[in-house]
Amino acid sequence: MYVLMFIVFAVSLFSSAVGTICGIGGGVIIKPVLDATGIMSVSAISFLSGCTVLSMSVVSVFKNIKSGSNSLDIKTSTLLAFGAVAGGVAGKIGFQMLKDSTGNEVLIGMVQAAVLLAVTLGTLIYTMLKSRIRKKQYKSRGVIVSVGLVLGIMSSFLGIGGGPMNLIALEYFFSMRTKEAAFNSLYIIMFSQIASLIQVFLAGTMPEVSIVYALLMVGGGIFGGNIGSIVNKNIDETGVNKLFIVLLVVIIGINIYNIFKFAAI
Repeated sequence: MYVLMFIVFAVSLFSSAVGTICGIGGGVIIKPVLDATGIMSVSAISFLSGCTVLSMSVVSVFKNIKSGSNSLDIKTSTLLAFGAVAGGVAGKIGFQMLKDSTGNEVLIGMVQAAVLLAVTLGTLIYTMLKSRIRKKQYKSRGVIVSVGLVLGIMSSFLGIGGGPMNLIALEYFFSMRTKEAAFNSLYIIMFSQIASLIQVFLAGTMPEVSIVYALLMVGGGIFGGNIGSIVNKNIDETGVNKLFIVLLVVIIGINIYNIFKFAAI
């Protein structure tokens, strides 16, 4: 029991720290890693991953604003957050419909792992080639909200809070630098996770979870957010990009393992 508690806390702490540095939220690491361990159900992992990401994002955004960071594009990111909130509701409904229609946690886990693998692989390819890709600079409110909507649907359905999709979208569609995109991504994740959790409670679809695991994961998110914010101030964009690529490769490997694991059950 104590070993499992340590694993849950360590995964949440590490994921939240590197998630803060790279702006990917941490859920994209927490979800596949805990799926691979089989510590709890797929639904419980998705829910607690969201709680962890929320605690981490709140800490990170607050510390960045308090430090006087001027890298937040308040107009663009707020519109994206608005779209992400709506998308998050739609994604959560889609997840619940799949769960209710199949009643098969293993199938749901395999679908999530396969989609996350495709998303992560695409993100890795883009990251490796982004110096050759011409970025956009969209200003239309409709386009911004639509991008947020898609991000919200994907992150909510996958239970990852935001993940690498946010970072790539901010860089490609709005020409943000890596560290600027990371902070704005956390701002968007914060609002989308608040809305997602409110929806879960109002709909009464909260899965059965361990209070001990919940406290450990939220605690890991808070401590990880603090650690990541400190490191982020002392690392340049090249370092962030390298860390991001390493994480993507690891996540791809874990998702491949999870697909085979779920298929074998």
